[in-house]
Amino acid sequence: MAVSLQVLYPILPDTTFDHDYYSATHMPLVNEHMGPFLLMVQASKGVAGGPDTPPDFYAIATMVFENQEKLSLAMQAAGPVLEDIPNYTNTKPQILIGEVIG
Repeated sequence: MAVSLQVLYPILPDTTFDHDYYSATHMPLVNEHMGPFLLMVQASKGVAGGPDTPPDFYAIATMVFENQEKLSLAMQAAGPVLEDIPNYTNTKPQILIGEVIG
């Protein structure tokens, strides 16, 4: 069964996020180190939380893997990706691992 890893970057008081660095540097690191295990990866920049409502998240990255084993292998290779996080944000990422159901 396919599994997903979502990384959510919440907007909180006194937090920052560099979208240019994230797209130009961090996402290529994800592809370099975790790419061999991925079926798909995408990142979305938060622009709204609803009509006339600011977003709750700077960005959400979604990675899909064929199975739990591929996710585990990707996480073993993710050291440089994780070490890069302070280069573009000071918010604490939230993680959701799930079974892909649709």
